[in-house]
Amino acid sequence: MALYYNLSKVYEVSDNDVDFAKQIAILFTEEVPVEITNIKEGLKEKDHKKVYYAAHKIKPTLDLLGMDIAYNDVLAIEEWTRAEGKKREIKDIVKSLKENVDLTLKELKKDFDL
Repeated sequence: MALYYNLSKVYEVSDNDVDFAKQIAILFTEEVPVEITNIKEGLKEKDHKKVYYAAHKIKPTLDLLGMDIAYNDVLAIEEWTRAEGKKREIKDIVKSLKENVDLTLKELKKDFDL
């Protein structure tokens, strides 16, 4: 049983297609970690646009996988980028996002034999 993600939206939009769910899992494992790295690099570089684009890119995937905490973290990161906030203001949220993504990655890889 998945603890860090929920496939109900995936199955709803795909008519319970297990292959489609696996493709979403693969997409997540390939793309989301890259964008988390881009968020962290953007923070180091004080590049609010880079952070925004990376966060915005993963938002639909997090929503589709029912990752509510991570999704809310991304919303907060997007808002922070629009306000061009200070790094210290968002550090804990980025850390939370990365932790949730890491836990989900581990779980998806196990659940889908990736």
